Amino acid sequence: MPKFAANLSMLFTELPFLDRFAAAAKAGFKGVEYVSPYDFPAEQVAETLRNNGLTQVLFNLPAGNWAAGERGIGCHPDRVGEFQEGVAKAIAYAKVLGNRQINCLAGILPKAVAPEKAEATLISNLRFAAGELKKAGLLLIAEPINTYDIPGFFLNRSAQAMAIFDRVGSDNLKLQYDIYHMQRMEGELAKTIERLFLSIAHIQIAGNPNRTEPDEGEINYAYLFTLLDHLGYTGWIGAEYKPRATTAEGLGWLKRFGS
Repeated sequence: MPKFAANLSMLFTELPFLDRFAAAAKAGFKGVEYVSPYDFPAEQVAETLRNNGLTQVLFNLPAGNWAAGERGIGCHPDRVGEFQEGVAKAIAYAKVLGNRQINCLAGILPKAVAPEKAEATLISNLRFAAGELKKAGLLLIAEPINTYDIPGFFLNRSAQAMAIFDRVGSDNLKLQYDIYHMQRMEGELAKTIERLFLSIAHIQIAGNPNRTEPDEGEINYAYLFTLLDHLGYTGWIGAEYKPRATTAEGLGWLKRFGS
């Protein structure tokens, strides 16, 4: 049976960030994930988690200036120092929050940077982050993202991710497989999940094509959840979508899929 985590960067956004935890718990979620905890003291976020009986499932390495449109700096050659500082910051937060895995966003390819240089930078940064997180007992994951929602995002297909992972050469680097993003970029969801299953550490969902609740559109989530159960997936599934109305009004899917 799937266990779902509410992505608080996209759900319950009618509320201030720290109030979203209680709303997620009330709705029946047992875990939460989000882009970033760094705007708040780690101890304050940890207390909010405890007060609501929630598991901290996932957050990202510092991703640059999110408000200005940056979506990670992993492939940016001129920001390696900032990336490494971000790794230390993420580890410090993870220890306080009880978080066991951290996602690296590769970022948008800078205009003046050749793809080969960006790839070399990303490989080096992933190798560094995987090593530092391993020392701390944490897992590094990385996520391909579709280039329709984020034009120019550097890491955008599962095969590309696995080729890069091979070059990183770390046993502490796994795949975050966002079903919505991968449907938009490549399809062939079930066979890809089967083929890459041992490399997948985290899954995210949304309906396609509109990135709304996972109860509409072209993706057969009932089939994929059954497949994941058959394969023995025991990780979390992040609900990372844009509600059609309020989050609470659209949560019929949560009961339908057995959480």
